[in-house]
Amino acid sequence: MLEIQSGIVIKSTGSWYTVWLDSGMRQECRIKGQLRIKGLNLKNTNPFAVGDRVDVELEPTEGIGIISKLHDRRNYIIRRSTNLSKQTHIIASNIDRAYVMATLVEPRTSTGFIDRFLITAEAYSIPATIIFNKRDLLDEEYQDYVKQLMRLYESLGYSCHFISSTNANDVAKIAAEMQGKINLVSGHSGVGKSTLINALEPQLDIRTGELSQAHNKGMHTTTFAEMHPLKNGGWVIDTPGIKEFGIIDLDKKELSHFFPEMRERFGQCKFHNCVHDNEPGCAVRKAVEEGQIAETRYTCYLAVMNGEELDKAYD
Repeated sequence: MLEIQSGIVIKSTGSWYTVWLDSGMRQECRIKGQLRIKGLNLKNTNPFAVGDRVDVELEPTEGIGIISKLHDRRNYIIRRSTNLSKQTHIIASNIDRAYVMATLVEPRTSTGFIDRFLITAEAYSIPATIIFNKRDLLDEEYQDYVKQLMRLYESLGYSCHFISSTNANDVAKIAAEMQGKINLVSGHSGVGKSTLINALEPQLDIRTGELSQAHNKGMHTTTFAEMHPLKNGGWVIDTPGIKEFGIIDLDKKELSHFFPEMRERFGQCKFHNCVHDNEPGCAVRKAVEEGQIAETRYTCYLAVMNGEELDKAYD
C-alpha cells in the first residue's frame, strides 16, 4: 500500500514538482499521465503552482512522489500566459503578502505596472506592499518623486518601503515583516528581486543578472517561481521577471471595486450602474477633476477597462 503524505509545492517546472512534505523532507514529484484532479482549471498552463498544498503518494521503489490531490487554494496570483493567449498562468497560491518591487531607473517601472499588480492582488484578496528599490542610485529629485508616490499609495492603504537591497538595515526591516508568512516577491526583471532574497537568505546564492545595455531592462535570471524557507520562519517566493500583468476574467462593471479610492465612493454616482467613464453625475470623475483621485490611477482604470497594454499607456 502506497504511503500518502501532505506538503506544499515549493518549485514547479511544468512537468516536475518539488514538494516540501510536512515531515520536513523535499520530494521530487510528477503527475500521473491521464490524471484528472477535481478542482483543476484546464485554462491554466500549470495544474499546480508554488504554494499549493497537495497530497503525495510515495513510490518507495522509484524514489519519486505522485501528486494525487490538490487542496483548496486560499488565494492566488494569476496572469495571462501570453498577450494573445486565453490561457492563464498561476504564479503562486496561498500567499499572506505580495510584494511588488519597483525601480525608477535601471530599469524603469511604470505606475501602470504597479497599479495592475495591485488590482490583481485586490481581486484575489491578497494584502500588497510596494518596495521601491535602488534608493542608492537615485538623485534628490528622483527620491522626492518616490516619496510622492509612497504618499499616494499609503493614502490608499498600501504599505510601502524605500530601500536599497544592499543596505543591511533596509533588508532587516523587510525580513521582520516577512517572518512567519508566505511572501511573494514580483516585478520586472532587473529590479532586484533576487538580490533582495539573497540578502534575506545569503546561503541561497540565487543568480542575479545584469541589465541589457540595448534596452536598459533586466535579463531574466529566474526561470520558474520557487519558494525558499526563511531562517526566522516563513517563506519567500521568487518569481520570474514579469513584463506586465494581464487582468484575468474581471467583469468591467466590478473593476472599480479593486480601486480603494473608487470603492469608497460607491453609491455617490448619479446612476447605480456607472462605470466612471462618460456618464453624467459621476462621483469618481468629479474626484479626479478635484484632485482627490490621482490621474495616474484613473488613467490606469480606463486602460484596463479598454484592454490596453499598460506599459504602452504609461511610456
